[in-house]
Amino acid sequence: MVLYLVLWTTAESRSSRSLLNYATMPLRKSRSSAVEKAFSPEEQQAKINDVRRIIGPLSEALPDFCSDASISRYLRARNWNAEKASKMLKETVKWRLKYKPETIRWEDIAHEAATGKIYRADYLDKYGRAVLVMRPGFQNTNSVEGQIKYLVYCMENAILNLAAGQEQMVWLIDFQCWTMSSVSVKVTRETAHVLQDFYPERLAYGILYNPPRIFESFWKIVKPFLEHKTYKKVKFVYSDNVDSQKIMTELFDMDKLESAFGGHNPVGFDINSYAERMEEDDKKMDALLNSSGSFFSQQQPLVSLLQQPESSISEAHSEASSETSSLSDTELPKPEEIKNSSEKEIKGQFGCKNGVASGSGIQHDLIQMREPA
Repeated sequence: MVLYLVLWTTAESRSSRSLLNYATMPLRKSRSSAVEKAFSPEEQQAKINDVRRIIGPLSEALPDFCSDASISRYLRARNWNAEKASKMLKETVKWRLKYKPETIRWEDIAHEAATGKIYRADYLDKYGRAVLVMRPGFQNTNSVEGQIKYLVYCMENAILNLAAGQEQMVWLIDFQCWTMSSVSVKVTRETAHVLQDFYPERLAYGILYNPPRIFESFWKIVKPFLEHKTYKKVKFVYSDNVDSQKIMTELFDMDKLESAFGGHNPVGFDINSYAERMEEDDKKMDALLNSSGSFFSQQQPLVSLLQQPESSISEAHSEASSETSSLSDTELPKPEEIKNSSEKEIKGQFGCKNGVASGSGIQHDLIQMREPA
């Protein structure tokens, strides 16, 4: 994520001289930074269909993970290149089979959460997006593995609590107590890898609240080299700047927003109440997995599918055309019959109920062969 690029590079640029050296590196300006190509709904659907053809049986084995909305996020992350998006999606499946993020529980990471360095706020923004508060100045451990595990737990928990129909979240980054020593280059690099490669297009906005001025100076340098959709996500907000504070009022109910971010809510992070919330969410996650089956419970069948060679777009279109031709003289079943038959087969194999797990208006992706961003 671009926020971690800022943190990482700033950590490595500990003086104005090194920052200047970085600025003069031969970076290549993004061609899409000025105008981002827009696709019509029909063109987008065609791209989604291309991805389904490329990944083949994997699309049928993981119908929710490979939904239109999910595939669309991978396509957006890869500038609508179907082959690159397909590769990225399959790599995410491989990672989830190995890492098993949906099985991480509060008791596994509670020690990492003790200071509130990352936590999910108990409110959504005005658009139903989950809010993750990040306070890098409150780092309390040195374990790279532990810090990444806690980050993944927080991402999964935020996705679990998205409003229905919403697939993105907002990060509020509080720089209270932050110093250069707060940044670990190794952790930042691994964080960027996990978030960019396995949670594509999950970030709606990253709000840097009262960041050191060097952040904004560096941002002005790298901004021309980033895509428009990327730099539009990053917002600098200062408590003493009325104009920047408008960003907060546009996104949040100020009565719910913590006072640390200019809101009217005086309640801050409390580890005991937060632990209770997370334990309740763990029960919710268990219920989802029990009702629909864990992502990795089908490991062997999925591994076999992942080992099958990919088709190129041209090959996929050729196969689709051939199948259509061979069926031209036969009586085809109605679309409704195909859909119902396919759904019954998938549900019977994976234990899904109505294609998704039941829940109180929660978006179920990334955890139960749902949408993976």
